[in-house]
Amino acid sequence: MTTFFMPPAAGLKHFPQGLSPIQAETFAAARLNVYDNDLAFPLAVLNQPALDHNLRWMQAFAQRKGVSLAPHGKTTMSVELFRRQLEAGAWGLTFATLFQAQAGIEAGARRIIIANQVICDADLVTLHNLLQRHADLRVWFLVDSIEQVGYIEAWAARQQPGAQNIHFDCLLEIGIAGQRTGCRDLQQAVELARRVRSSAILALGGIECYEGSLATDTDKDKASVDELMDRCEAVARRCAQEDLFETDELIMSAGGSAIFDLVVPGLTISLDRPVRGVLRSGCYITHDHGVYHQHLIKVEEREHLQDSLQAALEIWTMVQSVPEPGLALLTGGKRDMSYDMTLPFVTGLAPAGQRERQTPPADWRITALNDQHAYLRFDKEGPAPAVGDRVILGISHPCTTFDKWKWMPILDEHGQAVSFITTRF
Repeated sequence: MTTFFMPPAAGLKHFPQGLSPIQAETFAAARLNVYDNDLAFPLAVLNQPALDHNLRWMQAFAQRKGVSLAPHGKTTMSVELFRRQLEAGAWGLTFATLFQAQAGIEAGARRIIIANQVICDADLVTLHNLLQRHADLRVWFLVDSIEQVGYIEAWAARQQPGAQNIHFDCLLEIGIAGQRTGCRDLQQAVELARRVRSSAILALGGIECYEGSLATDTDKDKASVDELMDRCEAVARRCAQEDLFETDELIMSAGGSAIFDLVVPGLTISLDRPVRGVLRSGCYITHDHGVYHQHLIKVEEREHLQDSLQAALEIWTMVQSVPEPGLALLTGGKRDMSYDMTLPFVTGLAPAGQRERQTPPADWRITALNDQHAYLRFDKEGPAPAVGDRVILGISHPCTTFDKWKWMPILDEHGQAVSFITTRF
């Protein structure tokens, strides 16, 4: 019996009344179907065939390229989805914080990259306790300054005498001028690596960068990423020459969800020891209909792909009012779906009383969101939605839809809820 640890059903937005949010089998046995309005709208849903496809596709891509996969868990923060990623073959998981990482550990991950600096005393205590509690756990976090190293050493010196074996693994982050964290040049990076090598607390395990801010969907992307990865390689070679790494297997890690294919050559370099290239893409598990869909078109062109990722996350809404010609108001707004990159897209229509999904008219557009409403504009002279119709919306940037839901049903191709996932935001 699969058990979920969740708040009472009354605290879960649109969880069906009368069902326990504890047992997945009980939920599936209820045979709830979105076409029958068995679940209240708006509702964020996951499409099982697309979800399964994406898990297989990304794992196969990584294997074909000779790299490992440590998906970024901040996208979904779902223990159930983390388990699926690990079962599909992921080498580990990535997180931005120690709080997030604890959900990955619960899911069974024993290799975790914190793709961020760890600096706060409370986080260092948490990390040390996790490592003490799980003997088989490896966690690497990012360092990008000598000041950070000194702060961590000072924290360790303040611990009680009984706090033994304080030892942390880290990756040296290479950054981009004007962008996020990371060393800006070779000299700074090598000096930091020397400082880490002299530390009794830290051990340098590899090099990390994030290329996502370079994505422009133009031919400039490859040159920009190549320059970044060349800098990472130069730092890695210099550190290897000076024996600054304290690891038998060196980690080279990069890979957001936009131009992940371009970093692969820089993750598979040859050095004086084995190198494990680690991709950290996270949004692939559900993909989207917006920004990542556009980025993937370029990936498909560069890789000559005939088959790639599929959008697995959608928002089901209902037409609640058609107050004037050309305008319909849908249930669902900013509290329910992403709007930080683009407005949602109309991807499907299920007319009231019908058990089928139709292609919506091409002119239907979401033009605005309120907290609880979406504005659907359409041609006054063309097909119009009716009160009670179900309008299905695709989103851009899945991360900021997941954090609006504590649970999501997983639907089969017939709209039946076969399971559900929970989130830990």
